[in-house]
Amino acid sequence: MADEEKKPDPAPTEEAKPEEDKPATEKAKETATDVKDNVFSMFGGGAKKESKPEENDEENDRSGSAKAQAEKAKAEGGEGGDEEKAEEEEADVHFEPVVHLTEKVETKTNEEAEEQMFKMRAKLFKFDRESREWKERGTGDVRLLKHKENGKTRLVMRRDKTLKVCANHYVVPDMKLSPNVGSDRSWVWNAAADVSEGEPEAQTLAIRFANSENANLFKEAFIKAQQENEALFSKEE
Repeated sequence: MADEEKKPDPAPTEEAKPEEDKPATEKAKETATDVKDNVFSMFGGGAKKESKPEENDEENDRSGSAKAQAEKAKAEGGEGGDEEKAEEEEADVHFEPVVHLTEKVETKTNEEAEEQMFKMRAKLFKFDRESREWKERGTGDVRLLKHKENGKTRLVMRRDKTLKVCANHYVVPDMKLSPNVGSDRSWVWNAAADVSEGEPEAQTLAIRFANSENANLFKEAFIKAQQENEALFSKEE
């Protein structure tokens, strides 16, 4: 109808404002943001995540406390070591030995009242009647010892190192030295009362020297002791 009055259009609200009403700077900012997001999405990435300041602060606190504890423990350990060292230096206690090892202990061998008339290194053997063979008694110095009071001479031989007696008997007149199996450096004789084992016992003994010269020197000293003892034993009879 021509006569009807045209109603005016309602005024547009602020929400319905077209995009062209936005300022040009804001539009440019939004466009740049959209382009940046599109680039990250094209290469499989998303928006860059910002690190959380709270987590970083917590890690710093932990590392700082651990470092402080380590320094504290180190300081305490150093102080403790110094204290222990000081205690060791202070505890300087001196104890006197109960037994002085430098003191000599005299051992009696029953040879103190005897004079050594002959000494020579040799090896001694004993004939074993059960096995019918010679057995070694020991290696050492064979000696002829003369008693200072009664004048009697006995033969004594001790083993090296242990000094255990392996021959001990008087050199009586009825003993006879014989060459051992034709050797010029070994002698054999019978002892009626050898006491090297404690009780008197009859033994067949053999002695061997380094050479014939030593063997002859022993024979001479042995025969001389026999002659001296013969006179002494005959007086007792």
